[in-house]
Amino acid sequence: MTFLNPAILFGLLAASIPILIHLLNLRKLKKIEFSTLQFLKELQKNKIRKIKLKQWLLLALRVLIILLIVTAFARPTLEGVSVGGTTSAAKTTAVFILDDTFSMSVIDQQGSYFNNAKQTIKEILNQMQEGDEAGLILVSHQPEEINHTTNLERFKSELDDIQISFISNELNSAIVKAAKLIGTSRNFNKEIYLLTDFQKRRLTTQENVTNLNELLNEQVRFYAFDFSGREILNVGISDLKLNTQIFEKNKPVKFEAEVTNYSSTSINNLVVSLFIEDERSAQQSLNLNPGETKTANLEAPTKSSGLIEAFVEIEEDDILKDNKRYTSIYIPEKIDVLVLNDAIENGRFINLAIRSASVDGFFNVTNRNVNQAGAIQLQNYDAVIINSSSLKNISKKIQEFLSQGKGIVIFPSSNGTVEILNSSLAELNIPASNGIVKIEGRNTMEFDEIDFHHPLFENIFLEKEKKQVESPKINSYHKINVTENGKSIIKLIDGSSFLSEYSTNGGKIFLFNSSADLAWNDFPLKSIFAPLLNKIVLYISSNKSVNEEQFAGEKINVNVSNRTLPQIKILRPDSKEDLVNMNEIISSNFLTYNSTELVGNYKFFSGEKLLNSVCVNTDPLESVVEYLSENDFVNYLKGIKFKGTFLMIDNDENPVQQILQARFGSELWRYFLIAAIFIALIEMAIARNAKKEIAELKG
Repeated sequence: MTFLNPAILFGLLAASIPILIHLLNLRKLKKIEFSTLQFLKELQKNKIRKIKLKQWLLLALRVLIILLIVTAFARPTLEGVSVGGTTSAAKTTAVFILDDTFSMSVIDQQGSYFNNAKQTIKEILNQMQEGDEAGLILVSHQPEEINHTTNLERFKSELDDIQISFISNELNSAIVKAAKLIGTSRNFNKEIYLLTDFQKRRLTTQENVTNLNELLNEQVRFYAFDFSGREILNVGISDLKLNTQIFEKNKPVKFEAEVTNYSSTSINNLVVSLFIEDERSAQQSLNLNPGETKTANLEAPTKSSGLIEAFVEIEEDDILKDNKRYTSIYIPEKIDVLVLNDAIENGRFINLAIRSASVDGFFNVTNRNVNQAGAIQLQNYDAVIINSSSLKNISKKIQEFLSQGKGIVIFPSSNGTVEILNSSLAELNIPASNGIVKIEGRNTMEFDEIDFHHPLFENIFLEKEKKQVESPKINSYHKINVTENGKSIIKLIDGSSFLSEYSTNGGKIFLFNSSADLAWNDFPLKSIFAPLLNKIVLYISSNKSVNEEQFAGEKINVNVSNRTLPQIKILRPDSKEDLVNMNEIISSNFLTYNSTELVGNYKFFSGEKLLNSVCVNTDPLESVVEYLSENDFVNYLKGIKFKGTFLMIDNDENPVQQILQARFGSELWRYFLIAAIFIALIEMAIARNAKKEIAELKG
């Protein structure tokens, strides 16, 4: 038995009062002489014995009354026993952890795991009494503030509105939140209900296990419902990659989809389909053994420009939400190119090369003197070609330009010095030139190694088997050796890099070691010059279409420094819009967007200008159909130092009945009070009778 108000038990000392009074009365007893008749004396002795017996009985009853009253105020409860009509007074706080991740969408004979879990919660709520409070925590995500409520009808209504989520999360994070919530309760009964399929990969990682013994103490009861059980057939798309890095209208785009069979059954002739702009564009069939992952290579041309949305889909199985994976590509309608020269006439070969590939004004070229660059808004351009060794007064602008995911091309000036070039390269964290090499006479430097696997050379040759580049004759160049933060695309015979690529500050930099000037080489006259330069411009302009994949529920960080309006519009996958005023954000160049509970493409606009697009997909860990045993979970509870009582509820039996049998908090104070009143009535009757007998004896 447990007492809710144990401090009241000190009142049991009051039971000594009737005893003290009784003892004091014994001292005051006086000897009374009666008639000398013998038979009257014998009669008096019998009556006195009866009176004394009644007085001892009254003493016991009075002590018992005090004991019962004090005990009633101490609110006694029974542990592990449910007594009819006694549970209403022991208030309960119930925190429900509902697994709403998409692995709970599996359907068995009773319906989906998720709907069964919600129905179980309702059955438990129906047994709760007025004044009891309930809280709900979803496994997919937990807001900063979660409160209890005593409005159980409203709680049920809100429960009905909850749907399966695309967001995956660890059970541990929900249990930690539940522990903090239950810790704020003052009710005696503290109960946590976990309703899940106990997916093995989504419990927790070792580094996230924390000590919760102060919150989950001996007073807490933890009930777990395991809804898994049936054999599950699940195949999911675990990854989707773009194998094309330069995107052009009407040119093929290569997709690589990883498909995993998470079940223990072999899958034959699984159809993997590619959709571009909601139109089926390619498909492939796969055979998958249990646990096997295979890659489907899909290729299709794009028919339009702008943002192109695509997804790969497989056939239906027991878990549907991992059967589709999204991506997007961006093909600009036109590319604005800024060419910065030491002198305008020095950029003639660059201009000719870019304009030669321009169809219907696809490349819009602007020429400026490098000294005028300080007044130019670089964010209005898709690519910048610097035909100069000097970045004086514009290095900061170039870095901001690169941070937008864009790129630049650098041709050193034939009139520049090593010191000027190295100063510029240092601003961009690029290796310095080791000096200018000048070759006199008829001897020249030529190409040696070329990385034909680089995207720049994709679709540049008519015959893929015959990849050859006619080397220019180079008589002057900077000797540049590529370090770890870059890679060489074309090397010269002496091992120095003629063309190298660097990723810095979020953007791309392509560096030539020789000038686009006939005084240094005849490279501008070679057939490779124009297509190579055009490919570089396309490559650095397409860079913003390559986004890191986000999982549902994760924050999206978007660079919005090139916005034209203070307000950013976010177009969600469900076609709804969110608006964000960047004037209210401290770091106005970056936007953090949190509402990513849906999968698909999130598009960020400044007015009608598309700033970025981010693809959100499901976490592949949620697709794994491996489950925890009861012993696995008990070991986890030991890891978080759980001190309370744990009970795994058997789904084959009535869960409510099991909970009521295990729950403590059946208060007995009513019974103690009723017993005290009943005994008081008996005491009154006996006392009245004893008083009458004493009066007769005295008479």
